[in-house]
Amino acid sequence: MTGAEEQGRTLFGVSLTDRPRWQQFLICASGFFFGYLVNGVCEEYVYNRLQFSYGWYFTFVQGFVYLALIRLQGFTMKQMVNPWRTYVRLSAVLMGSNGLTKGSLAFLNYPAQIMFKSTKVLPVMIMGAFIPGLRRKYPFQEYVSAVMLVIGLILFTLADAQTSPNFSMMGVAMVSGALVMDAFLGNLQEAIFKMNPETTQMEMLFCSTVVGLPFLAVPMVLTGELMTAWTSCSQHLYVYAVLVFEAMATFVGQVSVLSLVALFGAATTAMVTTARKAVTLLLSYLIFTKPLTEQHVTGLLLITMAIVLKLLPENKEGGPRRKAKKMARSDDDDNQRGSRELQEENSALV
Repeated sequence: MTGAEEQGRTLFGVSLTDRPRWQQFLICASGFFFGYLVNGVCEEYVYNRLQFSYGWYFTFVQGFVYLALIRLQGFTMKQMVNPWRTYVRLSAVLMGSNGLTKGSLAFLNYPAQIMFKSTKVLPVMIMGAFIPGLRRKYPFQEYVSAVMLVIGLILFTLADAQTSPNFSMMGVAMVSGALVMDAFLGNLQEAIFKMNPETTQMEMLFCSTVVGLPFLAVPMVLTGELMTAWTSCSQHLYVYAVLVFEAMATFVGQVSVLSLVALFGAATTAMVTTARKAVTLLLSYLIFTKPLTEQHVTGLLLITMAIVLKLLPENKEGGPRRKAKKMARSDDDDNQRGSRELQEENSALV
């Protein structure tokens, strides 16, 4: 990403623009890990301990918490740089992914859900080749790294015999639908950042939430979840306190993820989010002192190797000057082609 695209990029008041790439990555990844580790604990408490399984309604409540936090950050609609129509498809897949992911926990246990969600990086990379404005081509080593990461995480998940995956066709259908939407989500976000580098993380989250909330009304009404969830939560008001706390933590994670997408792209972000699942599982073993088997260790080694392979620089023929010229020429061609595609797409939406 060029310097112009990184102009003014901050994360909760911390400037990212003038920092080295590794510091940018570390700051964004740390915010994401914090937010979603807390999110995982809260989800397990609400879904497994309290037996509340209202994914659409919880996502709806979370959206209003987001809007309140965005307002506290000082964002107003006057700061928007993109038209509202830019966020229609993004909002639909965002809310659909969140609702289906949360709702699937009513039909799948945590290991089964992780097995499916851990494959997200592969469809994200594949879909990046078809999204207008991106048309990304990843080197072979990145596909190898992604496959190793997925296999390693699945091995680690399956190693726990006491919490073996529990499959339900409804749960499989829901999490599969979430995976399809995730494949579009990160790439659509990256395309918007690329189309207009002045787009901020707060605008992206604000607009996708405002446009996305009405999409949640349809499944809530059709399934009857709206009234059922309202009645249940009204009888246990402390659930709302957990949901608000979870939404605050997830807000930090969401803004951090958008920073990763803007600075490093959708595929790298998907690998970070997949690696987070491995950290969550590993922490559960360390905190609750569960025994680590050889299969656990094998899975961890594959995950580590995948991350190291991802961080290795590409080997390309030609000296640095030739490589720089080739990259610059390629970026110019990609940007021109992407601009034309995005203009055609936006014209079609008018």
